[in-house]
Amino acid sequence: MVQRGGRGHRGRRTLFERESELATVDEALAELAGLRRGGAEPPERPHGALLAVAAPAGLGKTTLLAEVRRRAAAKGCTVLYARGGDQEQGVAFHVARQLVQPQLAGTPESELRSRLGSWYAIVGPALGLCAATEGAPPDPQGLRDGLDWVLTHLAVQRAPMVLVLDDAHWADPESLGWLAAFAPRAEELPLLLVVAYRPEELPDHAEALRGLPGRSGQRPLGLEPLSALAIAGLVRESLGAHADDAFCRECWAVTAGNPFEAVELTAKIHDRGLAPTENGAHLLRDLAAAVKGSGLIARLERLGSATVRFAWACAVLGTEISPELAAGVAGLGAEEAADAADRLRTARILTGVETLEFVHPLIATAVYRAIPGGVRVALHGQAAWTVVTAGLGPSAAARHLLETHPDGDPWVVQQLRAAARETVRAGAPDAARRYLARALREPPTFDDRAVVLYELGSASLLTEPATTVNHLRAALEEPITDPALRHGIVYRLSQVLAHSDRLAEASETLAREIRSTGDARVRLRMQAEQFMWDAFRADEPDSPARSRRLARLADRLTGRDLTERYIIGLRTWDATLRGEPVETVLRHADRALAGGLRWAADEDRGFEVPVLVALSFLYADRPGRTEELFVEGIADFEHAGWHGAHLSFAYTILGYVRYRRGRLGEAEDFARAGLRLAERVGPGTPAHWYAVGTLVEVLLARGRVGEAKEVGEAYSFGPPFPAAVVFPDAQTVYGQLLLALGRTEEAAAELAAAGRRLDPRGMRNPSWCPWQLYLARAEAYDAPERALSGAHDAVERARHFGAPSAIGQALRAAAEVSSGAARAKLLEESVAHLERSPAGYELACSLVALGAELRRTGRVREAAEQLYRGLDAAVVCGADGLVERARDELAAAGLRPRPLHGAATDTLTARERAAAGCAARGLSPVEAGAELHLDEAVVVRLLSAVYRKVGTDQAGLAEAISRE
Repeated sequence: MVQRGGRGHRGRRTLFERESELATVDEALAELAGLRRGGAEPPERPHGALLAVAAPAGLGKTTLLAEVRRRAAAKGCTVLYARGGDQEQGVAFHVARQLVQPQLAGTPESELRSRLGSWYAIVGPALGLCAATEGAPPDPQGLRDGLDWVLTHLAVQRAPMVLVLDDAHWADPESLGWLAAFAPRAEELPLLLVVAYRPEELPDHAEALRGLPGRSGQRPLGLEPLSALAIAGLVRESLGAHADDAFCRECWAVTAGNPFEAVELTAKIHDRGLAPTENGAHLLRDLAAAVKGSGLIARLERLGSATVRFAWACAVLGTEISPELAAGVAGLGAEEAADAADRLRTARILTGVETLEFVHPLIATAVYRAIPGGVRVALHGQAAWTVVTAGLGPSAAARHLLETHPDGDPWVVQQLRAAARETVRAGAPDAARRYLARALREPPTFDDRAVVLYELGSASLLTEPATTVNHLRAALEEPITDPALRHGIVYRLSQVLAHSDRLAEASETLAREIRSTGDARVRLRMQAEQFMWDAFRADEPDSPARSRRLARLADRLTGRDLTERYIIGLRTWDATLRGEPVETVLRHADRALAGGLRWAADEDRGFEVPVLVALSFLYADRPGRTEELFVEGIADFEHAGWHGAHLSFAYTILGYVRYRRGRLGEAEDFARAGLRLAERVGPGTPAHWYAVGTLVEVLLARGRVGEAKEVGEAYSFGPPFPAAVVFPDAQTVYGQLLLALGRTEEAAAELAAAGRRLDPRGMRNPSWCPWQLYLARAEAYDAPERALSGAHDAVERARHFGAPSAIGQALRAAAEVSSGAARAKLLEESVAHLERSPAGYELACSLVALGAELRRTGRVREAAEQLYRGLDAAVVCGADGLVERARDELAAAGLRPRPLHGAATDTLTARERAAAGCAARGLSPVEAGAELHLDEAVVVRLLSAVYRKVGTDQAGLAEAISRE
């Protein structure tokens, strides 16, 4: 224990009865430093760990952590330290700043920008390293990813590193959420993470800590009260070996073995000059009472009113207290404040000189709670004014203003709004919401009420969309003199309604405002927003009429500004959905992009239109252009710190693009990455529907029907479907899944329902949603004529659109429900179209289908050529189920897959060869990943590369590996 305040005390005390905990610490530090006990060989790299210490107040957590820090420093470790504060719980990233700022503070801005790279503008404001920039703030997940990056790089660059967090139960929610999520990664880094907390005082936002294991998955370390023998040792260490047994035993009795109380008691005994003998033992109970609770407060009051005020001011300010600020809050002059600080140090209530701190959190809590309610409120108000006057800014004042009573003070509203702006830009919208809710209670002036409601709604956008709607609607009911404010409220309200799957309300909100807006440009912007949300509505009453209005408007616009380009972009997407000729789609897409469509340039505009334009190129068989735009868009998202739903959506759709190009292994990787991000956002969101639908469709294409079924069940992929239009269309993909599972009647019902939903809206492009193709297959047995009619209608729609991939896919579906010579003719035409398209998987399917049909009709030689081509294409695509079908067809024709060529396996990298060896032994990607210590997705990607390089499937690979 470190003692700084008692006269005649040793600088560091013995830690009694903490041998097992210290042994655990020493073992963790030894492994972290790359050492082993007993002369064993050192590990290949330093090994990190997590140590959690959970114990009630006063049992020595802080003392134990101080010893951890001392031992870590002695071993040459970089030590990061932070301590949660009872008064600082509402200050966003207070703990994160304590940890990271000392490592980076003082670094020149140019060097800091270089070291942090693209993360500078994202994490800098949260860590207090730079001011927040204009533009859209990062989302909470993006900020956490940035903090992960910073801490990871610090751990690697300054290894070995020990991060110590004391009083974690008082850490701010933002820092605590970040560290709780980061903690499991400690074992992967040269980082020992040590966290101490009081389990009985964990607030709701700290519940994640309860789930953190101790070292190597064990339970958190618990600290017990000291035994009578240990207390005797502590007493004799402090007061001398002559302290008799009866005296020591009474010390144990009156403190109940609490180390903090025992140390404070020995200090009191020393100060009183009490002889540590049985004769003085009867005085110990009164002395012990003066250490805590009312006894401590009575002792404080005896130090004089000025000293009491100074102690109260320190308790209000919290931790790391500036003596000058404390003097200002207490209303004391410099000399009077210095005298008060000296008296409090002598009384072992405060410690430190340039920066003051309470000797123990228990003392700080007791002093704070002893302040009369009215005085406490006044002190917080004085503290807010003092920190602003000192130039510490509105964020430093905001936590104090939260504790004051509403009084209609415009200055309070001004400070809270300014603090909220800073906090939102720093990536802590929840803290901003608390500040603005308090500003609303002040209340603001009549003229400012609408803007406070607007800012409050905007701060709640990511976490409480329903609350956001209420605030924004309330803002619109206020008298608003600034037209720009009113328009901003309407835009934000329509966005949150749309993102909450309330698209009809979003459209109606804009329609009402359009009717009352006199500014032509504003009206055009609102029309653009309304067109966009209507395009996503599954229940739009008159979609064809909206399409006609949109076409007339877009055709007369030149694209001179972003609003006009957005409308032209929406016209592009509408043309795609309706299946207008490809030339029309591409002409409008080029017009929309002519002046630029940034994905994250403006927080008041969504990213939907740029995405829709990019996807229009995909359906028009220009996937390369789509990928270019998506790469640029993802870079925009990452630069802005948007790592939640936005990035999930981008990765998912990029996976869908790869699926359409026939690169199924990569498609699965991207879809799973998108799903992982969507899971962090939350279930039931549009991002979740996109990710699950794409992954299910990719798995079906790969022939892994059982796994697709498991994914669908795990994520409740099925009715009811979202009110918003998503792609791939969720109901159609669900119908595909049912069809693959052999549940034909159910599949037909879902696919027919999809058609009844989409056709009346004019969404007739089978390239976008091939519900007709799968419905034809589902109805082929029970209603063959209807199936054939539907398939041929889809072919006509595809021909009208003109994309070779759409025509080829529709022709194959028509062939599957046809009979006689028409089947082969349709399949040959399908192959011809698909050979002119980028749809590698669809081509492989048509080649195998054509080969099978030719074999069935006895044209074995021609069948062999198509089947071999189909097998090769399926291998390249990673369509394992199709590979097996092609092999079966070849076997039925008396043929076998072409043998491997020479040393084809010599082209494999070490990791690809290892993955190939696992596959050759029949291991699944999950089992191979466990054996190779790789993620399943990485194994799948490696195997896809293997099959492409070697030119065979898993069975052929096993044959080649066995020969080697």
